[in-house]
Amino acid sequence: MAKRVCLAYSGGLDTSVILRWLIESYGCEVVAYCADVGQEEELLGLPEKAKASGAVDCVIRDLREEFVSEFVFPALQANAIYEGSYLLGTALARPVIARHQVQVARELGCDALAHGATGKGNDQVRFELAFRALAPELQVIAPWREWDLRSRSDCMAYAQKFEIPITASIEKPYSMDRNLMHISFEGGILEDPWRAPDAAMFVMTANPEQAPDQAAEVVVGFERGAPVSLDGERLSPAQILQRANRLAGAHGVGRVDMVENRMVGLKSRGVYETPGGTLLHAAHRAVESITLDREVMHERDRLAPRIAEVIYNGLWFSPEMAMLQAAVTASQANVSGEARIRLYKGGLQVTGRRSPVSLYSQARASFEDEGPADDYVQSDASGFIRLQGLRLQPRDA
Repeated sequence: MAKRVCLAYSGGLDTSVILRWLIESYGCEVVAYCADVGQEEELLGLPEKAKASGAVDCVIRDLREEFVSEFVFPALQANAIYEGSYLLGTALARPVIARHQVQVARELGCDALAHGATGKGNDQVRFELAFRALAPELQVIAPWREWDLRSRSDCMAYAQKFEIPITASIEKPYSMDRNLMHISFEGGILEDPWRAPDAAMFVMTANPEQAPDQAAEVVVGFERGAPVSLDGERLSPAQILQRANRLAGAHGVGRVDMVENRMVGLKSRGVYETPGGTLLHAAHRAVESITLDREVMHERDRLAPRIAEVIYNGLWFSPEMAMLQAAVTASQANVSGEARIRLYKGGLQVTGRRSPVSLYSQARASFEDEGPADDYVQSDASGFIRLQGLRLQPRDA
């Protein structure tokens, strides 16, 4: 039986109830742990709230820079997009949260870890696979798979019974999860895949129809595949993503509405706002187009769906992820330069790209002349085409 549990705690209804439930059900001490990954929730007063619910301690860690530099940007370099649409905002946040939860647990003498993920979602798997990889000796407690509370109203009643301080109401049309990379919406009214999202639901992005009539342009600078500047100003990774969110969000860029395949076997409708991530992905591809060798690009692109799947499935700390990351890192050695992106009413367009190490040769590509002497002779293409076509022609020809 666990004696001291480190709980991933947000101060919301679920984790507030879980904190007390752990004390009542396990007779244990609870350390509340909160990771700041840019969710922009009010963290002031959280330790007091946790202790009022029974926690012996509350630890808050600012992980914003680490989240972006060590998780978001590597996924960007890999062009990792799940099922063609999802930029993996939630999936990328879970491993950094779990890594520090393990550290806090060990520092404060905990023998167990707990999370608030439900038994139908992906996050239970992401947290627990990370725990197994990083701290297999620690017990894992998943209250949603153990207790008899089955609904939000049940949790509200439990909170009232134990006088747990909460600011939630029973009526909520969907659930939200926010970090520096995105906001995700799911559940509730969104469970009907035919129902359009409410216009008032969105937080990070303007309604494209009401976005500015004047387009805006932004220049994104990269070094070895990672963003380092916006409009010539060098910024930290978190600062770049924050500013990219504001710039792209103001023009309604980055909304996605999809039905995805959860790793637990269910289909789930999710609505996402990822303005900055959408901008950075487009800029990254533009810089790659002039700096990345053709065959290297094609091999990386073959790996991209697999990398996205590994991240989505909670396997960031797996041997296969380490191998895939090594390949991506190698592919990005020459990806340095700038891309200019035009933002307008929910869309974006690449309008320029340049690099000091560009593989693009205007002289070679020009239709105006042959290019450098003996470098590309158009008549050479005849033999190349003939050899390429040998296997295509009839056998008796």
